[in-house]
Amino acid sequence: MTKAVFMGLGYIGLPTAAIVANKGIETIGVDINPNVINSVNQGKIHIAEPDLEKVVKEVVSKGTLRAVFAPIEADAFFIVVPTPFKGNHEPDISYVEMATRSVLPFLREGNLFIIESTSPIGTTEKMQQLIYSERPELKNKIFIAYCPERVLPGNLLYELEHNDRVIGGVDEASTGKAMEFYSMFVKGRLHPTNARTAEMCKLTENSSRDVQIAFANELSLICDKAGINVWELIELANKHPRVNILQPGCGVGGHCIAVDPYFLTADFPMESQLISKTREINNYKSLWCAEKIKNAIFEYEIKYFVKPTVAIMGLAFKPNIDDLRESPAKHIAQQVMQSEPENLLIVEPNINEHQIFKLTDYREAYKKADIAAFLVAHNEFKNLEYKTDKIILDFCGIFKH
Repeated sequence: MTKAVFMGLGYIGLPTAAIVANKGIETIGVDINPNVINSVNQGKIHIAEPDLEKVVKEVVSKGTLRAVFAPIEADAFFIVVPTPFKGNHEPDISYVEMATRSVLPFLREGNLFIIESTSPIGTTEKMQQLIYSERPELKNKIFIAYCPERVLPGNLLYELEHNDRVIGGVDEASTGKAMEFYSMFVKGRLHPTNARTAEMCKLTENSSRDVQIAFANELSLICDKAGINVWELIELANKHPRVNILQPGCGVGGHCIAVDPYFLTADFPMESQLISKTREINNYKSLWCAEKIKNAIFEYEIKYFVKPTVAIMGLAFKPNIDDLRESPAKHIAQQVMQSEPENLLIVEPNINEHQIFKLTDYREAYKKADIAAFLVAHNEFKNLEYKTDKIILDFCGIFKH
Protein backbone atom coordinates (compact mmCIF):
# COMPACT_ATOMS: atom_id res chain seq x y z
CA MET A 1 0.00 0.00 0.00
CA THR A 2 1.48 3.30 -1.07
CA LYS A 3 -1.22 5.97 -0.70
CA ALA A 4 -4.04 6.57 1.82
CA VAL A 5 -6.72 9.27 1.95
CA PHE A 6 -8.30 10.34 5.25
CA MET A 7 -11.64 12.09 4.97
CA GLY A 8 -11.67 14.33 8.05
CA LEU A 9 -8.80 15.82 10.05
CA GLY A 10 -10.41 16.11 13.48
CA TYR A 11 -9.56 14.60 16.84
CA ILE A 12 -9.18 11.10 15.36
CA GLY A 13 -8.53 11.72 11.67
CA LEU A 14 -5.43 13.88 12.09
CA PRO A 15 -3.61 11.70 14.67
CA THR A 16 -4.35 8.54 12.67
CA ALA A 17 -3.23 10.15 9.42
CA ALA A 18 -0.03 11.33 11.12
CA ILE A 19 0.74 7.84 12.44
CA VAL A 20 0.13 6.28 9.01
CA ALA A 21 2.29 8.94 7.35
CA ASN A 22 5.00 8.22 9.90
CA LYS A 23 5.14 4.65 8.53
CA GLY A 24 6.24 6.05 5.17
CA ILE A 25 2.84 5.82 3.47
CA GLU A 26 1.88 8.81 1.34
CA THR A 27 -1.07 10.20 3.29
CA ILE A 28 -3.56 12.80 2.13
CA GLY A 29 -5.83 14.41 4.71
CA VAL A 30 -9.05 15.97 3.42
CA ASP A 31 -10.99 18.62 5.30
CA ILE A 32 -13.45 21.40 4.44
CA ASN A 33 -11.99 23.88 6.93
CA PRO A 34 -9.33 26.12 5.34
CA ASN A 35 -7.79 26.86 8.74
CA VAL A 36 -7.25 23.14 9.30
CA ILE A 37 -5.73 22.72 5.84
CA ASN A 38 -3.36 25.63 6.31
CA SER A 39 -2.25 24.69 9.82
CA VAL A 40 -1.56 21.05 8.94
CA ASN A 41 0.42 21.98 5.82
CA GLN A 42 2.53 24.25 8.01
CA GLY A 43 3.24 21.35 10.35
CA LYS A 44 0.92 22.75 13.01
CA ILE A 45 -2.17 21.34 14.70
CA HIS A 46 -5.60 22.77 15.55
CA ILE A 47 -6.31 20.48 18.50
CA ALA A 48 -4.54 20.08 21.83
CA GLU A 49 -2.89 16.68 21.98
CA PRO A 50 0.50 15.86 23.54
CA ASP A 51 3.29 15.12 21.02
CA LEU A 52 0.94 15.32 18.02
CA GLU A 53 2.39 18.55 16.63
CA LYS A 54 5.88 17.05 16.74
CA VAL A 55 4.76 14.08 14.63
CA VAL A 56 2.72 16.23 12.22
CA LYS A 57 5.63 18.62 11.71
CA GLU A 58 7.95 15.69 11.01
CA VAL A 59 5.74 13.91 8.46
CA VAL A 60 4.80 17.16 6.70
CA SER A 61 8.47 18.08 6.38
CA LYS A 62 9.21 14.58 5.00
CA GLY A 63 6.39 14.96 2.49
CA THR A 64 4.40 11.93 3.62
CA LEU A 65 1.45 14.00 4.89
CA ARG A 66 -0.37 16.86 3.22
CA ALA A 67 -3.81 18.36 3.65
CA VAL A 68 -6.17 19.20 0.77
CA PHE A 69 -9.80 20.17 0.20
CA ALA A 70 -10.78 17.23 -2.01
CA PRO A 71 -9.77 13.56 -2.29
CA ILE A 72 -7.59 12.06 -5.00
CA GLU A 73 -6.95 8.53 -6.24
CA ALA A 74 -5.39 6.28 -3.63
CA ASP A 75 -5.11 2.69 -2.43
CA ALA A 76 -7.15 3.17 0.72
CA PHE A 77 -9.87 5.60 1.82
CA PHE A 78 -10.81 6.25 5.44
CA ILE A 79 -13.99 7.98 6.55
CA VAL A 80 -13.28 9.81 9.82
CA VAL A 81 -16.01 12.47 9.92
CA PRO A 82 -18.49 13.40 12.68
CA THR A 83 -21.83 11.65 13.14
CA PRO A 84 -23.97 14.27 14.95
CA PHE A 85 -27.65 14.21 15.92
CA LYS A 86 -30.72 15.29 14.05
CA GLY A 87 -34.11 15.82 15.65
CA ASN A 88 -34.67 13.98 18.92
CA HIS A 89 -31.27 12.36 19.44
CA GLU A 90 -31.41 10.51 16.11
CA PRO A 91 -27.99 9.83 14.57
CA ASP A 92 -27.16 11.75 11.42
CA ILE A 93 -24.94 9.83 8.98
CA SER A 94 -25.12 12.53 6.29
CA TYR A 95 -21.44 13.44 6.80
CA VAL A 96 -20.46 9.80 6.31
CA GLU A 97 -22.58 9.70 3.16
CA MET A 98 -21.14 12.98 1.84
CA ALA A 99 -17.60 11.77 2.46
CA THR A 100 -18.41 8.50 0.72
CA ARG A 101 -19.92 10.28 -2.26
CA SER A 102 -16.88 12.53 -2.53
CA VAL A 103 -14.51 9.57 -2.90
CA LEU A 104 -16.78 7.68 -5.34
CA PRO A 105 -15.12 9.08 -8.48
CA PHE A 106 -11.68 8.02 -7.24
CA LEU A 107 -12.41 4.44 -6.22
CA ARG A 108 -10.92 1.69 -8.34
CA GLU A 109 -10.65 -2.08 -8.27
CA GLY A 110 -8.68 -3.41 -5.30
CA ASN A 111 -9.18 -0.30 -3.14
CA LEU A 112 -9.77 -0.45 0.60
CA PHE A 113 -12.68 1.62 1.95
CA ILE A 114 -12.95 1.87 5.75
CA ILE A 115 -15.36 3.76 8.00
CA GLU A 116 -13.96 4.75 11.40
CA SER A 117 -16.72 7.23 12.32
CA THR A 118 -19.01 6.05 15.10
CA SER A 119 -22.07 4.84 13.22
CA PRO A 120 -25.48 3.25 13.70
CA ILE A 121 -25.68 -0.46 13.03
CA GLY A 122 -25.90 -1.12 9.29
CA THR A 123 -24.14 2.08 8.15
CA THR A 124 -21.24 0.24 6.51
CA GLU A 125 -23.69 -1.89 4.52
CA LYS A 126 -25.59 1.27 3.48
CA MET A 127 -22.37 2.82 2.18
CA GLN A 128 -21.58 -0.44 0.39
CA GLN A 129 -24.96 -0.25 -1.35
CA LEU A 130 -24.35 3.42 -2.21
CA ILE A 131 -20.96 2.66 -3.73
CA TYR A 132 -22.25 -0.26 -5.78
CA SER A 133 -25.33 1.64 -6.97
CA GLU A 134 -23.18 4.53 -8.23
CA ARG A 135 -20.24 2.40 -9.37
CA PRO A 136 -21.73 -1.03 -10.26
CA GLU A 137 -18.51 -2.06 -12.01
CA LEU A 138 -16.83 -2.14 -8.58
CA LYS A 139 -19.25 -4.67 -7.04
CA ASN A 140 -17.25 -7.28 -5.11
CA LYS A 141 -14.04 -5.76 -6.47
CA ILE A 142 -13.19 -3.43 -3.58
CA PHE A 143 -12.76 -4.12 0.14
CA ILE A 144 -15.17 -2.44 2.58
CA ALA A 145 -14.87 -2.55 6.40
CA TYR A 146 -15.68 -0.80 9.65
CA CYS A 147 -13.00 -0.20 12.27
CA PRO A 148 -13.86 2.02 15.25
CA GLU A 149 -11.24 3.75 17.38
CA ARG A 150 -11.19 3.36 21.17
CA VAL A 151 -8.90 6.08 22.45
CA LEU A 152 -8.72 8.79 25.12
CA PRO A 153 -7.97 12.43 24.29
CA GLY A 154 -4.64 13.30 25.86
CA ASN A 155 -3.13 9.92 25.03
CA LEU A 156 -4.22 9.48 21.42
CA LEU A 157 -0.92 8.67 19.76
CA TYR A 158 -0.05 5.91 22.20
CA GLU A 159 -3.51 4.37 22.25
CA LEU A 160 -3.98 4.46 18.47
CA GLU A 161 -0.90 2.25 18.20
CA HIS A 162 -1.18 0.07 21.31
CA ASN A 163 -4.90 -0.52 21.86
CA ASP A 164 -6.58 -3.61 20.42
CA ARG A 165 -8.77 -2.98 17.38
CA VAL A 166 -12.01 -4.61 16.27
CA ILE A 167 -12.17 -4.90 12.47
CA GLY A 168 -15.36 -5.88 10.68
CA GLY A 169 -15.60 -6.28 6.95
CA VAL A 170 -18.70 -6.73 4.79
CA ASP A 171 -17.12 -10.08 3.88
CA GLU A 172 -14.11 -12.13 5.00
CA ALA A 173 -11.89 -10.77 2.24
CA SER A 174 -12.60 -7.20 3.32
CA THR A 175 -11.87 -8.05 6.95
CA GLY A 176 -8.55 -9.60 5.97
CA LYS A 177 -7.55 -6.66 3.77
CA ALA A 178 -8.37 -4.16 6.52
CA MET A 179 -6.39 -6.20 9.05
CA GLU A 180 -3.39 -6.09 6.71
CA PHE A 181 -3.51 -2.30 6.76
CA TYR A 182 -3.92 -1.85 10.52
CA SER A 183 -1.18 -4.37 11.22
CA MET A 184 1.27 -1.85 9.75
CA PHE A 185 0.92 0.48 12.73
CA VAL A 186 -1.22 -1.16 15.44
CA LYS A 187 0.80 -3.01 18.07
CA GLY A 188 -2.29 -4.23 19.94
CA ARG A 189 -4.23 -7.29 18.84
CA LEU A 190 -6.53 -7.13 15.82
CA HIS A 191 -9.86 -8.88 16.33
CA PRO A 192 -11.71 -9.88 13.14
CA THR A 193 -15.51 -9.84 12.91
CA ASN A 194 -18.24 -8.60 10.58
CA ALA A 195 -19.19 -4.97 9.98
CA ARG A 196 -22.42 -5.03 12.00
CA THR A 197 -20.73 -6.55 15.05
CA ALA A 198 -17.90 -4.01 14.84
CA GLU A 199 -20.43 -1.16 14.69
CA MET A 200 -22.31 -2.61 17.65
CA CYS A 201 -19.06 -3.15 19.57
CA LYS A 202 -18.23 0.56 19.48
CA LEU A 203 -21.71 1.50 20.69
CA THR A 204 -21.63 -1.20 23.36
CA GLU A 205 -18.31 -0.08 24.82
CA ASN A 206 -19.45 3.50 25.35
CA SER A 207 -22.94 2.55 26.50
CA SER A 208 -21.37 0.28 29.10
CA ARG A 209 -19.25 3.14 30.39
CA ASP A 210 -22.31 5.38 30.46
CA VAL A 211 -24.18 2.86 32.63
CA GLN A 212 -21.27 2.59 35.06
CA ILE A 213 -20.98 6.36 35.36
CA ALA A 214 -24.73 6.68 35.87
CA PHE A 215 -24.51 4.34 38.86
CA ALA A 216 -21.82 6.54 40.44
CA ASN A 217 -23.78 9.71 39.66
CA GLU A 218 -26.95 8.25 41.13
CA LEU A 219 -25.02 7.30 44.27
CA SER A 220 -23.86 10.90 44.58
CA LEU A 221 -27.47 12.11 44.50
CA ILE A 222 -28.48 9.63 47.19
CA CYS A 223 -25.47 10.46 49.37
CA ASP A 224 -26.09 14.19 49.11
CA LYS A 225 -29.60 13.71 50.44
CA ALA A 226 -28.46 11.24 53.11
CA GLY A 227 -25.54 13.41 54.32
CA ILE A 228 -22.87 10.89 53.31
CA ASN A 229 -19.49 11.62 51.72
CA VAL A 230 -19.87 9.82 48.39
CA TRP A 231 -16.12 9.79 47.76
CA GLU A 232 -15.42 8.01 51.03
CA LEU A 233 -18.33 5.64 50.41
CA ILE A 234 -17.04 4.59 46.97
CA GLU A 235 -13.51 4.20 48.30
CA LEU A 236 -14.77 1.86 51.01
CA ALA A 237 -17.12 -0.07 48.70
CA ASN A 238 -14.28 -0.62 46.25
CA LYS A 239 -12.37 -2.50 48.95
CA HIS A 240 -14.65 -5.41 48.01
CA PRO A 241 -12.61 -7.66 45.69
CA ARG A 242 -15.32 -7.72 43.00
CA VAL A 243 -16.57 -4.12 43.19
CA ASN A 244 -15.12 -1.30 41.11
CA ILE A 245 -17.40 1.74 41.23
CA LEU A 246 -16.35 4.71 39.11
CA GLN A 247 -16.10 8.29 40.36
CA PRO A 248 -19.16 10.57 40.02
CA GLY A 249 -18.99 13.88 38.23
CA CYS A 250 -21.25 16.65 36.96
CA GLY A 251 -22.62 14.53 34.12
CA VAL A 252 -21.15 12.85 31.06
CA GLY A 253 -19.61 14.62 28.10
CA GLY A 254 -17.45 14.13 25.05
CA HIS A 255 -18.33 12.96 21.58
CA CYS A 256 -18.46 9.28 22.56
CA ILE A 257 -20.04 8.31 25.88
CA ALA A 258 -22.55 11.16 25.85
CA VAL A 259 -23.54 10.45 22.24
CA ASP A 260 -23.12 6.81 21.23
CA PRO A 261 -25.85 5.31 23.46
CA TYR A 262 -28.43 7.35 21.55
CA PHE A 263 -27.49 5.41 18.41
CA LEU A 264 -28.96 2.37 20.14
CA THR A 265 -31.95 4.02 21.80
CA ALA A 266 -32.98 5.60 18.48
CA ASP A 267 -32.99 2.32 16.55
CA PHE A 268 -34.00 -0.03 19.38
CA PRO A 269 -36.22 2.01 21.74
CA MET A 270 -38.05 -0.94 23.32
CA GLU A 271 -34.92 -3.05 23.79
CA SER A 272 -32.68 -0.34 25.28
CA GLN A 273 -34.53 0.52 28.50
CA LEU A 274 -31.47 0.55 30.78
CA ILE A 275 -29.39 2.48 28.27
CA SER A 276 -32.17 5.05 27.85
CA LYS A 277 -32.58 5.50 31.62
CA THR A 278 -28.82 5.84 31.97
CA ARG A 279 -28.85 8.79 29.58
CA GLU A 280 -31.61 10.40 31.65
CA ILE A 281 -29.64 10.01 34.89
CA ASN A 282 -26.40 11.40 33.50
CA ASN A 283 -28.18 14.32 31.83
CA TYR A 284 -30.09 15.03 35.03
CA LYS A 285 -26.86 15.18 37.04
CA SER A 286 -25.74 18.34 35.22
CA LEU A 287 -29.14 19.97 35.79
CA TRP A 288 -28.90 19.02 39.46
CA CYS A 289 -25.43 20.59 39.73
CA ALA A 290 -26.64 23.82 38.13
CA GLU A 291 -29.53 23.99 40.60
CA LYS A 292 -27.19 23.36 43.54
CA ILE A 293 -25.05 26.31 42.44
CA LYS A 294 -28.06 28.60 41.94
CA ASN A 295 -29.48 27.61 45.33
CA ALA A 296 -26.13 28.34 46.99
CA ILE A 297 -26.15 31.79 45.38
CA PHE A 298 -29.71 32.44 46.59
CA GLU A 299 -28.93 31.33 50.15
CA TYR A 300 -25.81 33.51 50.22
CA GLU A 301 -27.82 36.56 49.17
CA ILE A 302 -30.44 35.86 51.84
CA LYS A 303 -27.79 35.48 54.51
CA TYR A 304 -25.41 38.35 53.62
CA PHE A 305 -27.66 40.71 51.58
CA VAL A 306 -25.07 40.89 48.76
CA LYS A 307 -24.52 38.95 45.58
CA PRO A 308 -21.63 36.48 45.90
CA THR A 309 -18.70 36.13 43.54
CA VAL A 310 -18.99 32.68 42.02
CA ALA A 311 -16.16 30.72 40.40
CA ILE A 312 -17.10 28.01 37.90
CA MET A 313 -14.06 25.77 37.96
CA GLY A 314 -13.70 23.89 34.68
CA LEU A 315 -15.43 23.68 31.30
CA ALA A 316 -13.88 20.64 29.57
CA PHE A 317 -15.76 17.35 29.43
CA LYS A 318 -13.00 15.54 31.35
CA PRO A 319 -9.86 16.47 33.33
CA ASN A 320 -6.73 17.93 31.78
CA ILE A 321 -7.90 18.36 28.18
CA ASP A 322 -9.15 21.30 26.09
CA ASP A 323 -12.12 19.44 24.56
CA LEU A 324 -15.51 21.01 25.37
CA ARG A 325 -17.65 18.81 23.09
CA GLU A 326 -20.92 17.81 24.79
CA SER A 327 -19.41 19.04 28.08
CA PRO A 328 -21.80 19.01 31.05
CA ALA A 329 -19.57 21.57 32.78
CA LYS A 330 -20.05 24.00 29.90
CA HIS A 331 -23.81 23.39 30.02
CA ILE A 332 -23.84 24.05 33.78
CA ALA A 333 -21.88 27.28 33.33
CA GLN A 334 -24.40 28.44 30.71
CA GLN A 335 -27.33 27.60 32.98
CA VAL A 336 -25.85 29.54 35.89
CA MET A 337 -24.90 32.48 33.67
CA GLN A 338 -28.47 32.78 32.33
CA SER A 339 -29.92 33.25 35.81
CA GLU A 340 -26.93 34.80 37.61
CA PRO A 341 -24.84 36.77 35.08
CA GLU A 342 -23.24 39.05 37.68
CA ASN A 343 -20.02 38.30 39.58
CA LEU A 344 -19.43 35.06 37.71
CA LEU A 345 -15.83 33.94 37.09
CA ILE A 346 -15.37 31.18 34.50
CA VAL A 347 -12.24 29.03 34.67
CA GLU A 348 -10.77 26.60 32.14
CA PRO A 349 -6.98 26.34 32.42
CA ASN A 350 -6.62 24.27 29.23
CA ILE A 351 -7.86 26.92 26.80
CA ASN A 352 -6.84 30.53 26.29
CA GLU A 353 -10.16 31.99 25.15
CA HIS A 354 -13.79 31.13 24.50
CA GLN A 355 -16.44 32.71 22.25
CA ILE A 356 -19.05 32.93 25.02
CA PHE A 357 -17.18 32.96 28.32
CA LYS A 358 -14.61 35.45 29.53
CA LEU A 359 -12.01 33.25 31.20
CA THR A 360 -10.24 33.96 34.50
CA ASP A 361 -7.06 32.43 35.88
CA TYR A 362 -7.96 29.62 38.25
CA ARG A 363 -5.90 31.00 41.16
CA GLU A 364 -7.39 34.47 40.84
CA ALA A 365 -10.92 33.10 40.54
CA TYR A 366 -10.55 30.84 43.56
CA LYS A 367 -9.07 33.66 45.62
CA LYS A 368 -11.93 36.06 44.80
CA ALA A 369 -14.75 33.54 45.02
CA ASP A 370 -17.31 33.42 47.78
CA ILE A 371 -18.68 30.26 46.14
CA ALA A 372 -16.37 27.90 44.24
CA ALA A 373 -18.07 25.21 42.17
CA PHE A 374 -15.60 22.54 41.01
CA LEU A 375 -16.96 20.83 37.89
CA VAL A 376 -13.82 19.23 36.39
CA ALA A 377 -10.96 17.61 38.29
CA HIS A 378 -8.11 19.37 36.51
CA ASN A 379 -4.67 18.83 38.04
CA GLU A 380 -4.28 22.56 38.66
CA PHE A 381 -7.29 22.56 40.98
CA LYS A 382 -5.87 19.75 43.11
CA ASN A 383 -3.08 22.07 44.24
CA LEU A 384 -5.54 24.56 45.74
CA GLU A 385 -5.96 24.69 49.50
CA TYR A 386 -9.39 23.99 50.97
CA LYS A 387 -10.75 27.26 52.36
CA THR A 388 -13.31 27.19 55.16
CA ASP A 389 -14.27 30.81 54.51
CA LYS A 390 -15.72 29.85 51.12
CA ILE A 391 -18.73 27.82 50.09
CA ILE A 392 -17.19 24.96 48.15
CA LEU A 393 -19.36 22.83 45.89
CA ASP A 394 -17.19 19.91 44.90
CA PHE A 395 -18.87 17.93 42.14
CA CYS A 396 -15.74 16.14 40.94
CA GLY A 397 -13.81 15.13 44.06
CA ILE A 398 -11.12 17.81 44.30
CA PHE A 399 -11.42 17.79 48.10
CA LYS A 400 -12.63 14.22 48.60
CA HIS A 401 -12.24 14.16 52.35
